[in-house]
Amino acid sequence: MVDYSVWDHIEVSDDEDDTHPNIDTASLFRWRHQARVERMEQFEKEKEELMKGAGECKKKLSECQKKLKEMEVQDRGGTDVEKFKRDLEQLKKEEKSWKKKEDDLRKKEKNMPWNVDTLSKEGFSKSVFNVKDEKKEDSEEQKEQKHKTFVEKNLKQLKHFGMLHRWDDSQKYLSDNPHLVCEETANYLVIWCIDLEVEEKHALMEQVAHQTIVMQFILELAKSLKVDPRACFRQFFTKIKTADQQYMDAFNDELESFKGRVKERAKIRIEKALKEYEEEEKKKRLGPGGLDPVEVYETLPAALQKCFDSKDIQMLQDTISQMNPTEARYYMKQCIDSGLWVPNSKVADGEEPGEPEAEPVYEEAKKDSADQKEESS
Repeated sequence: MVDYSVWDHIEVSDDEDDTHPNIDTASLFRWRHQARVERMEQFEKEKEELMKGAGECKKKLSECQKKLKEMEVQDRGGTDVEKFKRDLEQLKKEEKSWKKKEDDLRKKEKNMPWNVDTLSKEGFSKSVFNVKDEKKEDSEEQKEQKHKTFVEKNLKQLKHFGMLHRWDDSQKYLSDNPHLVCEETANYLVIWCIDLEVEEKHALMEQVAHQTIVMQFILELAKSLKVDPRACFRQFFTKIKTADQQYMDAFNDELESFKGRVKERAKIRIEKALKEYEEEEKKKRLGPGGLDPVEVYETLPAALQKCFDSKDIQMLQDTISQMNPTEARYYMKQCIDSGLWVPNSKVADGEEPGEPEAEPVYEEAKKDSADQKEESS
C-alpha cells in the first residue's frame, strides 16, 4: 500500500486566499515564506556544524588510535601512553555523542513538514536513469568483448576527452557525449596512460592521468549515491569547481598515487617485453644440440675463448691437444651442440675438429657475451 501520511503535515501554501478581509494577504504570504526560509537556513546551518564537528572528532580519534598503536609497537610505556589512552576513551565518548546528535537531527529532518519550497525542484538540472538492482554479472570474456567493442566505436571521442584539462571543457564534452561516462572509459584511459609511459611520453601521460581520475571520481560518486554515473557527473563538476582544500587535496593525492602506479606498471611491462625478446633471441641462437652459443662461450676456458676470438683453427687444435682428453671432448661437444662449430668428423673419437660455421656465429656469441657482462655490471 502507498503511504500517504507524509501529506498530513504540509505547511500552508503561498497562494492560499483564506485570510481575514482586514489582513494584507500579500504581505502575510511574504512573511510566512520568509519565516520558512529562515527556519530552513537555520536547520541547514545546524546540520553543517554538526557534520563538521562529527568529522573533526572522527579525525582526532583516528589520529589518536594511530599514535597509540605506534607507541605500542615501539613498546613505549609511561605517562604518555596512559594519556593517549585517556584521550582515546574521551574521544570515543564524544563520537557516540555526535552520532546521537546526528540521529536526532535526521529524525527532526524527517518530521519537518513539507512546503512549497521543499515540494518543488528546479527542472532539467540532472538526468535520472533507472538501474536494475538485480543485474547478472558479466563473464570475463563478455567484459573484454564489451570493452573492445566500446573502444572501437568511440576511440576518437575517448582520445579527445583524455586530452582535455579544464573542468568546464570536460563537463561540456560529457554533456554532449554522456555515453562516455562509464567504466569502459576509465579502463581505456588507464591502459592509454600505461602505453604513453612505456613510450616515454611522460607529459602526455600525466595529462591523460588527470582525466582518468576525473572519470574514476565520477564513478565513485555514482556508487555512493547508487545512481547511474550519467545522472551525477554534473554534480561532480559543480563540487570540484567550488571544492575546499581538503577535497582538492584528496583529488590530487589520488592523481599522484595513480601516476606512481602507472609508472610501476609500465616498468613491469618493459621488463617483461625485454625478457620475452631475450627469450626469442635465445631460441634463434640455439644450436643443433639445443645449447645457447653465448652461454657455452661463457663457460669455455680462457685459452679456448682466445681461439674463438682469433678464429685460428691451428691454435684450437694445439690448445685441445694440451688439454685433458676428457675435458677436451666435453668442451668441443658443447661447441658442436651450440653451433659454434660445425664438424666434418667426430671430435669425440679423437679426430680433428671440422671447419667453423659462418663467422657471424662467433662474433654474435662474443658480442652478446660482452653485452651481458656490461648489463650485469
